Amino acid sequence: MKKWIVIFIVAIVVIGGGVWIWSMGKKDTVVAQTPTASVQKGKLEVKVSGNGTIQPVTSEDLKAKANKEVDEVLVSEGEKVTEGQELITFTDGSDPITAPAAGTVTSVAVEPGQRVTIGQVVAHLTNYDDLQVTVQIDELDIPKIKAGQTASVKINAFPNTTYSGKVTSIANEGTVSNGVSTFDVTVHLDKSTNVKVGMTAEASILVESKDNVLYVPIEAVNTINGQKFVVVTDPSSSENGEATRRQIIKTGINNEDYVEITEGLEEGEIVQLPRTAVTSSNMNNRMEFGGMMNRMPRMNGAGGMGGRSYRGGE
Repeated sequence: MKKWIVIFIVAIVVIGGGVWIWSMGKKDTVVAQTPTASVQKGKLEVKVSGNGTIQPVTSEDLKAKANKEVDEVLVSEGEKVTEGQELITFTDGSDPITAPAAGTVTSVAVEPGQRVTIGQVVAHLTNYDDLQVTVQIDELDIPKIKAGQTASVKINAFPNTTYSGKVTSIANEGTVSNGVSTFDVTVHLDKSTNVKVGMTAEASILVESKDNVLYVPIEAVNTINGQKFVVVTDPSSSENGEATRRQIIKTGINNEDYVEITEGLEEGEIVQLPRTAVTSSNMNNRMEFGGMMNRMPRMNGAGGMGGRSYRGGE
C-alpha cells in the first residue's frame, strides 16, 4: 500500500514539474497593434519658444544734469507718478527733474538743501504696470523672428492663464554657452494683471501659420534615401479586411506634432503610425519605428505649443 502511495506522489511531482518547465519555456505571444490617423485639413501653426523672466519696460535712474542745490523733493519712495510730473526742483530755478514715464518712484536719494553733481542719481522710477519678458532663442530660430509677431506667454505662477504679447526687439549679439548661441528676444505683454517683476515665464512666438492645409502626425512620415513616404491603409481593398500601400509624399511646414502634406495624400485617407508591440504575458509596450526606415526628424514647435520649426523639402 505504501509503495503505491509513493509511486502516486512521484507521478504527481513529475507531471507537475513537466507542466512548469513547459510553461516557462513557452514564448510570449506578441500581438501587433498598428495605430492609425486620418489625413486632416485645417490650420497649422509653427511657434518658437523660449524661457525668461518678467521685466518692467521702464526702470531707470534719474540723474542730475548739472551741479546744483536741491530746493524741493516733491515725491516720496513708493509714490506713483505720471509722465512729465515734477519730482525734484532746484534753488537756481533751472528745469526740474521730471518723470520720463508713468510709474512708481522706488527710491529717492537726495533731500532739500543737498548739493548734487552732474550725473548723480537722485531717484529711481519703475513702471510695474507695463511689463515685458525677455526670452532666449536658439540661433537657428532667430531668422524666423520678426518685430511685431504675436506671442502667447505662460507664467509659472499662473499656469491656467495665457497672456498675449508682441515681439518688440531682437538682440544684435548672442550669448554662447556650451557651443550653443542664443539671442535675447523681448516680448511686450498686452496686459499684465497680477504679474510681478521677476516671475519666470515661457513665450511662444508665432512664426508661421497656414490655413486649409492637409496634415498628418509627424511620426507617420518615413524617409528612405531622401524620399518621404507614408503607409496608407485601405480597409475596403482586401479580402482580409485591410490592405496597405506605400505612398510617396511632399511636405511643407511642421511643428512638433504635425507636418503639412503638399502632395500625395487626400483629406480623410488613413495612414499608419509607428507600431506598438504588446506581449500577452506582461502587456509592456514598445514602439517599433519602422526598422530600416530613417524617421523624419522631430522638431520642437506647436500647433498651439512652442518650439522649432522644420520645412520639409520635396
